[in-house]
Amino acid sequence: MTAPWLCTPTATAPAMRRRAILAAIPRIVTERLILRAPRAEDWAVLEPIWTTDRARHIGGPMEAEDGWLDFNQMIASWLLRGFGPLTVTLKDTAEVIGIVSLDHEWGDPAPELGWLLIEAAEGHGYATEASRALADWAAAELGPDGVEIYLDRSHDKSVRVAHAIGAVESGGHPLDPDRVAVYRLTPDMGAMT
Repeated sequence: MTAPWLCTPTATAPAMRRRAILAAIPRIVTERLILRAPRAEDWAVLEPIWTTDRARHIGGPMEAEDGWLDFNQMIASWLLRGFGPLTVTLKDTAEVIGIVSLDHEWGDPAPELGWLLIEAAEGHGYATEASRALADWAAAELGPDGVEIYLDRSHDKSVRVAHAIGAVESGGHPLDPDRVAVYRLTPDMGAMT
């Protein structure tokens, strides 16, 4: 049985409003990926990012409901700020492989660029490709100094992605400086084209 909270609206007015909102969210195409508006049906693939040990660097693992609420909170950024997460899909198959996000969470000094991929998508350069594309979009929207990356210092894979898109460590996060490093992107570092 499908969980009713994961179903898209069928009534005419909500369905039309949903389509209009989705149409307002950018769609970014890279060499191998399409970054598109998140959809409720993405959750079936993305849930393990929040509910398994994969979530250890983002405060998890979480119970399914808490993960769903965190996912919804990320998406609400589009309404609150005009930027937010994009679902990462493979261009050739439309398979959902993760999410890349531009969000401004509670306590963060600046909007944060982040990425979360399913386990099967690791090791192919998808996080780097998606993050670089969203960083370029963010630079055009917010200015070249408008975005930071916050990473658990022990998350070696994400640190490598940050370096690959041209970010350099610039200190510790004010809420947890010993555990969370701040990385900065600037145009002269090669992340933005």
